[in-house]
Amino acid sequence: MGRNDDERPAWRSTTVLCVRRDGRVALGADGQVSMGNTIMKSRASKVRQLAHGRIIGGFAGSAADGLTLFELLEAKLESVGGNFTRACVELAKDWRQDRRYRRLEALMIVADRDRTLLLSGTGDVIEPDDGIVAIGSGGNYALAAARALMRHTALDARGVVAESLRVAGEICVFTNLEHTVLELPEAT
Repeated sequence: MGRNDDERPAWRSTTVLCVRRDGRVALGADGQVSMGNTIMKSRASKVRQLAHGRIIGGFAGSAADGLTLFELLEAKLESVGGNFTRACVELAKDWRQDRRYRRLEALMIVADRDRTLLLSGTGDVIEPDDGIVAIGSGGNYALAAARALMRHTALDARGVVAESLRVAGEICVFTNLEHTVLELPEAT
């Protein structure tokens, strides 16, 4: 007898946060992978540099699906001559419309020097108004912490990401304190 989707183990995603401040962009994620109430891994890497370091990205959700999305975005970037926004829109369209990609279970944040975008399988391509965006199980905790830190501290983008992920890890049981933070060079 086969299993239906309702019988699959509940996978909880991670926490990914991206912050822009003073011409700098930082993106980070925790390392926890959970299956139901069990921690399966504590040091997974859910962020990466793309396009030869010109773009940074992170995903929350299925690892295989997140890695597939990174590969698809790299291919889209090549096919549109490196145009970041256009590649993201094309990826979101394919993700929503192409039968092969519709079931990818992940969310993605990607950023270049000029833009930060959240991409989803429903065709969303969202640029945050305030340069701060978060996804995953602890995303709302990290987002709230980042907004407070941006208003009340002089921390740089990397510092805001690191401290906000720490706060999320102290609250969300599906987020840990093992973090990876990437940063783009300062915009000129």
